[in-house]
Amino acid sequence: MINTNSQKIDEVLNRGTIVEILPGNEEFRTKLLSGKKLKFYIGFDATSPTLHLSHAKNIMLMEKFRQLGHEVIILFGDFTARIGDPSGESSARKQLSRKEVVNNVKKWKQLIKPLMNFSDHKNPPKIKYNNDWLSKLTMEEVIDLASHFTVQRMLERDMYQKRIKEEKPIYLHEFLYPLMQGYDSVAMDVDVEVCGTDQIFNALAGRDLMKKLKGKDKFVVAVTLMENPKTGELMSKSKGTGVFLDANPVQMFGQIMAQPDEMTEILFINNTYLPLEEIKGIVAGNPRDAKARLAFEIVKIFYGDKQAKIAGEEFNRVFHNKELPSDIPSFETPKNNYFILDLLFDTKLASSKNEAKRLIEGRGVEIINKDKKERISDWKKEVTLQDGMIIKVGSRKFVKIKIK
Repeated sequence: MINTNSQKIDEVLNRGTIVEILPGNEEFRTKLLSGKKLKFYIGFDATSPTLHLSHAKNIMLMEKFRQLGHEVIILFGDFTARIGDPSGESSARKQLSRKEVVNNVKKWKQLIKPLMNFSDHKNPPKIKYNNDWLSKLTMEEVIDLASHFTVQRMLERDMYQKRIKEEKPIYLHEFLYPLMQGYDSVAMDVDVEVCGTDQIFNALAGRDLMKKLKGKDKFVVAVTLMENPKTGELMSKSKGTGVFLDANPVQMFGQIMAQPDEMTEILFINNTYLPLEEIKGIVAGNPRDAKARLAFEIVKIFYGDKQAKIAGEEFNRVFHNKELPSDIPSFETPKNNYFILDLLFDTKLASSKNEAKRLIEGRGVEIINKDKKERISDWKKEVTLQDGMIIKVGSRKFVKIKIK
């Protein structure tokens, strides 16, 4: 049963997540009101072991279309991830192995489960993999797909123009990416593709192929990338910036609280189910209280009300009251002495010794031993370890030393 309630449809379309609809907003709204069941899809290239809140926002939008009664497909790009999407890149992406991609997909399936009702037997969301059809294309078929596009059109893309000016290489396989993504629409015979604004070129390639190969039109629903309005910074899997879905409740709460104030309303709109009027009231108040409410609402979606409350209490205990976390990971070692750079690296409090050095020089490393606290300022320092000693980096990373 397709829900054609205009109020419900307008709530989805006017929430603020959707930026642009091609060929037009009114045409798409009319289609939703028609009662016809549409086939939606959104694709994700499994280029990283985790997802962040910008991906979650897209899944939440797809779930709203599914709840209206439409067919929804989550496509994992287990083939296209190995090509490397050039969108927004100033250089060619690293190509991944099949094994890396498959491992990433396994993790992603678990991460999106709290966001969609996979137990709905009448109209469950579907998961598909583009390796199922792209790996079977013959050279003849690839050449046929390529014949529908010109080199001039490919070179119109901003990042290619930038690379040409900077005398950076453009690899031939990067031209194949929009062909492959475009063919996904044909293979699944979809009516609607949802994508980020950085993917519009690729989605329109699919629209062209649908017209030429299927004689059928396709809507492109482009959604916000949730940029920071002041800096333009995006959440990024490859750069490790943002709020990540594999974080535990306390970590996720902390990552949200660490977001700049200008992101609070954006995250409320895109990553919670609260009405817009209620959001306006919340963000009009105290910024810290608004962000704490935001963190609670998001953690609740992934882990439930109880865990969200516990995460909020733990955050206040550690960061507001300056107490130690209730659960600190341990690092076991037989050593009694450790150079501080090696210690930070081996405990994974720093990803490299260079980062460890920067942390120390920035006065971000502290040793807590019983009631005594020592700020480390010398990156050449050798530390005498004691059982139960705590190493603290910044305000969120802790490790307890356990002598074997």
